Amino acid sequence: MTIGKELLQELLLESEVTRRYLASVPFDKKDFKPAEKSEALGRLAIHLAEIVAWWKECIENERLDFLDFEPKAIQSTEELLSFFDDLLEEAKESLLKVDDEGLEKDWSMTYGDQVLFTLPKKQVLRIFCMNHLIHHRAQLGVYLRLLDIPVPAAYGPSADDDAVSLINKFVSLN
Repeated sequence: MTIGKELLQELLLESEVTRRYLASVPFDKKDFKPAEKSEALGRLAIHLAEIVAWWKECIENERLDFLDFEPKAIQSTEELLSFFDDLLEEAKESLLKVDDEGLEKDWSMTYGDQVLFTLPKKQVLRIFCMNHLIHHRAQLGVYLRLLDIPVPAAYGPSADDDAVSLINKFVSLN
């Protein structure tokens, strides 16, 4: 099995959990911030979804330039889920096509001419794409808890969700 296909298995599991979190986002509270320095709930949710686009960007390109980046304007949970689903489909296609040699190539994140970092693509996928996704999903869970919205289970039960079907999916992979 290629590295891309192995990463795809993980991404699909994490995306199922992430989609449940995104489905819980109330856009009528999109401006909520738990602290002054925090990102607003709506922007955090959109960021969580857009991270999935980075998989394709990393696999199919040599860099991602944030100089002219503009976040997508999303105004509802339905739009957010559709955006996420479309990006996930693109990531799947890219992961199915990439070979191990392609993932050894360097990839850079830039801001115009400034190189923010350069790493092999397989490390970018693991650290910047996967871990970054999980990090922001956890943040979103805190926002949901503070708003008294049930927090979906991730790797085991949450106080609001027993996650039996989710745990069964993880177990069935082994």
